[in-house]
Amino acid sequence: MTKNTEITRLTPRGHMDILSRLEVSQLKQGNVDGGLYETFRRCSLAVLNVDSKTDDAREVLEQHRDFEIRVVQQERGVKLEIGNAPESAFVDGRIMVGIQEQLFAVLRDVSYVKNKIASNKIFDMESSEGLTNVVFHILRNARVLIPETDPDLVVCWGGHSIKRLEYDYCKEVGYQLGLRSLNICTGCGPGAMKAPMKGAAIGHNKQRIQQRRYVGLTEPGIIAAESPNPIVNELVILPDIEKRLEAFVRAGHGIIVFPGGVGTTEEILYLLGILVNPKNRHIPFPLILTGPESARAYFKQIDEFIKLTLGPEAQEFYSIIIDDPVKVACEIAAGLQSVRQFRREHSDAYYFNWILSIDQQFQKPFEPSHENVESLVISRDQPLHLLAADLRRVFSAIVAGNVKDDGIRRIEQHGPFKICGETELMQALDALLHSFVEQERMKVPGISYTPCYYLHNQ
Repeated sequence: MTKNTEITRLTPRGHMDILSRLEVSQLKQGNVDGGLYETFRRCSLAVLNVDSKTDDAREVLEQHRDFEIRVVQQERGVKLEIGNAPESAFVDGRIMVGIQEQLFAVLRDVSYVKNKIASNKIFDMESSEGLTNVVFHILRNARVLIPETDPDLVVCWGGHSIKRLEYDYCKEVGYQLGLRSLNICTGCGPGAMKAPMKGAAIGHNKQRIQQRRYVGLTEPGIIAAESPNPIVNELVILPDIEKRLEAFVRAGHGIIVFPGGVGTTEEILYLLGILVNPKNRHIPFPLILTGPESARAYFKQIDEFIKLTLGPEAQEFYSIIIDDPVKVACEIAAGLQSVRQFRREHSDAYYFNWILSIDQQFQKPFEPSHENVESLVISRDQPLHLLAADLRRVFSAIVAGNVKDDGIRRIEQHGPFKICGETELMQALDALLHSFVEQERMKVPGISYTPCYYLHNQ
């Protein structure tokens, strides 16, 4: 891994407000106030580590132990000083402009959450409405919420280490979306998160669309494993996975799911858990699962898992389209028209889905400790949306054990997570996870996978 050992100085780019001296002091190395510097450093390193081939957050941090970033207070504003950054972020000795914008987006969001959200009593972290309000304010501060625009933001979910054939398919779907003047929102990383943005960029260019949006939503725990791709022109760092997921469904107008692994399944279960809630049955939310012909078996397995766990009722909320990018784009575009009509009739904002009801079980941050994972209730003796919430947490824990620094350390110290539940549900979960391992969807292809979990029948 080559590095640029020169000290690089950057002035703000993109949407970056000035910082107070207190805010700057919080971001200094050695400051004991909540570990803000380390969060800022890790997220900044991920942004600079563009096109990384590893999905192991700890490996990234180990490779760049000497990476340094400092916020320098000046009378006319702030600057960043960077040392020992990955060489891949540079062109002829200069950091790429898009990466500079993403660095200041990190600075903006980390500082804002610390100083305007966490320490502000106006935000009620114990109520569903309060947590939604937090997501709204973070997105508004990042200027992601744009009023007086029609619903046109399509969220694309999928794996970060997909195979080339799947990548090309995702890119073609993105191209068809771009031709129809639709904008893209993803988890900001590589693979199925980068491909639709890349395709849409070509479609937008052919249609001579100037105001093109490639929104990337991430969070500190996952960003090192899924570094933002350089196409993202609106990067937002949410404080945790739950707020990131809520941001997707509040700001997005429809969702396309491409092939992926446990992280993608977590996202599917999150959305289905919301949609099966009786309070949301009447709200249109287009959801399409799609991939090339080679992904047919993958989606069949996902569909079967949903049928066995959440039942046929949950299957009604999505359609599966195989190997037809034009049909995907046409159907999602038609779905967005339904969203527009519904929100118009109900006086709901186009830029933020206020009406959607999200239970606190989907909003409260889940700490993937061994105790918390073992205590999850994987049983059909509870409402469907609550079962979906706990199933979502199972996959969230596996993601943590696979690629997040804290999760990997927990597994090394205490062994695999113990996941308990009804026999039939455990069998369905085992079949799905086993298929992911066989298809190399748990890690970067070519790297053997050691499970960070084991299943136990109750």
